[in-house]
Amino acid sequence: MKHIPRKRFGQHFLSDQAIIDAIVRAIAPVPGEPMVEIGPGLAALTQPLVERLGRLTVVELDRDLAQRLRAHGQLDVIESDVLKVDFTAVAARLGVPKVRVVGNLPYNISTPILFHLLEHVQAIEDQHFMLQKEVIDRMVAAPATAAYGRLSVMLQWRYAMEDVLFVPPESFDPPPRVDSAVVRMVPRSEPAAVQPALLEELVQVAFSQRRKLLRHTLGRWLEARQFAGTFDTQRRAEEVPVADYVALAQACS
Repeated sequence: MKHIPRKRFGQHFLSDQAIIDAIVRAIAPVPGEPMVEIGPGLAALTQPLVERLGRLTVVELDRDLAQRLRAHGQLDVIESDVLKVDFTAVAARLGVPKVRVVGNLPYNISTPILFHLLEHVQAIEDQHFMLQKEVIDRMVAAPATAAYGRLSVMLQWRYAMEDVLFVPPESFDPPPRVDSAVVRMVPRSEPAAVQPALLEELVQVAFSQRRKLLRHTLGRWLEARQFAGTFDTQRRAEEVPVADYVALAQACS
């Protein structure tokens, strides 16, 4: 029985075999590696991955799809909203310190998923995700560009990232209305020590009015915290490199 894509789950199923092969090559799965796939859907990517791995853990919210996936002998199915999955506990259950995470993420909640995974970064070896191209452009953006923002700073602090593959809409059924891409995210081995919640608050304040000079936003936030250090607030948020935001968060804590 054909599965009808559900709009509320943001379902667009990958169907282009050449793109699937390219994604698998980018992931480069090795037999026996612990891997978790988010949103396996109709198993277009799942099947070639599990053939190479031998076993694969999948996270699927759609009850009908989860039932189908359980019939596959080599899959461990977690039927859940991915935002409720404890990836640290998943790694522990698999008896490993870290897991590799892959998936075609639902575009309507891709940013919350990325921030959720950031909380479990210590238990993650690497991540390969299909996302809206516009989101990946923001993730990898350099300072002083239009795409550079909160997502760029929060993720670049913790990951080395690379846009590895462009994916056109016609690679999906049904085709989304946007271009897609695949990003590789490798957690930094020695990231700057900082309180994530503090950095997130600081960056959110900075980019709350990105066209204004930081003295109108971050400057007032620093004054309220009675910050005694020095930080150039005569810049706009998009002009400040990631390292400067991290150093400020360290100084504030």
